[in-house]
Amino acid sequence: MFPTVTIIAALGCGMMAGVFFAFSAMVMPGLRRAEPAVGIAAMRAINLAVVNPAFIGTFVGTAVVGVVAAFEGDPWAWAGAALYLLGGIVLTGAFHIPRNNELERRPTPEYWTRYLREWTPLNHVRALASLAAAASFILAALD
Repeated sequence: MFPTVTIIAALGCGMMAGVFFAFSAMVMPGLRRAEPAVGIAAMRAINLAVVNPAFIGTFVGTAVVGVVAAFEGDPWAWAGAALYLLGGIVLTGAFHIPRNNELERRPTPEYWTRYLREWTPLNHVRALASLAAAASFILAALD
């Protein structure tokens, strides 16, 4: 059972790394180029759209599957679970969601400038942590 769970964890982390990478490489640079009112409106719409069963199920489900895979005892699986939990889940909850909520409350050009400056660099961290988690789960599955 565990090799299959470990592979599913790797795939989930890889999917999430891709989502975070797409935001860092395309979505946020595109929104930065738009007029502030347009960028703000688009990001607020994205923030509402992301709360759906497919995304939340993958985002949270990957964490659950990763923890289950870690209980096989392989150090790589523990590393993968820790990387995804800290770099994906905790960073999102502690850093990105509060900024998204503040954008909802303060959709001003001044806050938008700050939002772009703060939000994107730590999104790079989410992408890298999720990719490293995927690699760790792959190494665990190969053991």
